[in-house]
Amino acid sequence: MKPLKMVAVLVLFLFSGAAAAHTVNFYVHNKCPFPIWPATAPNTGQPVIADGGFYLPSGQTQRIEAPWTWNGRIWARTGCNFNSNWQQACETGDCGGRLQCNGLIGKPPATLVQIVLNGDKGQPNFYDISLVDGYNLPVFMTTKPLSSKCSIGGCLKDLKSVCPQELKVLNSGGEVVACKSACLAFDLDSFCCRNEYGTPEKCKPYVYSKMFKDACPSYYSYAYDTPPPLVNCAAKEYVITFCPSSWGVHEHDSI
Repeated sequence: MKPLKMVAVLVLFLFSGAAAAHTVNFYVHNKCPFPIWPATAPNTGQPVIADGGFYLPSGQTQRIEAPWTWNGRIWARTGCNFNSNWQQACETGDCGGRLQCNGLIGKPPATLVQIVLNGDKGQPNFYDISLVDGYNLPVFMTTKPLSSKCSIGGCLKDLKSVCPQELKVLNSGGEVVACKSACLAFDLDSFCCRNEYGTPEKCKPYVYSKMFKDACPSYYSYAYDTPPPLVNCAAKEYVITFCPSSWGVHEHDSI
């Protein structure tokens, strides 16, 4: 190989290695007995990752690569039909009828994985799972390899099966596909933790948030949930599992 070509190959190799060192991998795993359409939405100023959304059959895993400074949300859409003439293509988590959300936030209610990566600052990464806008699927998140102190557990109950009538979201066949938060359902300041209720001292747990917390104790049940169910762990790889086994968490839920 000529010297100039050798230099070019070396530069490309070093650049690729540096780029890889500045990325984080998320392995999105579908353990639901049906297909899902995972979606991503960046926070302001952040890039779209994984084209904003993709199809994931039951039992399959998709790797997502994100910059080590990325922050945003990941959720799963269910019951999608992108050949439909409707503007809304999915029963839950829809983003304007698109397969690739391309930065659009999903329509609630949907269980949200919220992520802040701090690789450039040498600090741990922060992540949580939120039901503040409602619930559609249980989620388990951990580092790879699995670490109990870095894990957010799945739900102890299926919230759709215990969802009160006034919070239920039904599909065209009358099946419960999601459970709204009280804020989303009633739009009251006391449930939404806003205006005069916009502080931790004023916004307290209520009957609906307690029901969410009882079913999914590791998730945010309302805006000022305390102690905050926030995890901070530094890692290069994370696993996000939708529908972990038996509504709980077992080691084989991590890949």
